[in-house]
Amino acid sequence: MNDDNNWKSRLNVVYSTNPDYQYTLNNSGEEQQTLPPQQQNLIVCLDKKQRNGKKVTLVTGFKGTSEDLKNLGKELKTKCGVGGSVKDETIIIQGDFCNKILELLIKAGYKAKRSGG
Repeated sequence: MNDDNNWKSRLNVVYSTNPDYQYTLNNSGEEQQTLPPQQQNLIVCLDKKQRNGKKVTLVTGFKGTSEDLKNLGKELKTKCGVGGSVKDETIIIQGDFCNKILELLIKAGYKAKRSGG
């Protein structure tokens, strides 16, 4: 897709009086490399705020590419047999699976700990 026509990428640019102005996207380098599992510090917690009382398990602290994060999320959803998603560098698993996910992550070699009650 042509960047000149991608208006969403220029959403916060209002106006420039410079006739030679060229808008550049803020690409802060390449996406960071995925750390090996033993160097990851993952935090597993239970959350039910703003979810109509429904519980979800959150996995945060993953350092790496979004593709690897999606793959880890897919693997956890499959092993727990539930749905979920990956948003804002957080894996969201439907239901209370904190202990099971913590066990799965530790078996896979991740440094993971539980947060909250």
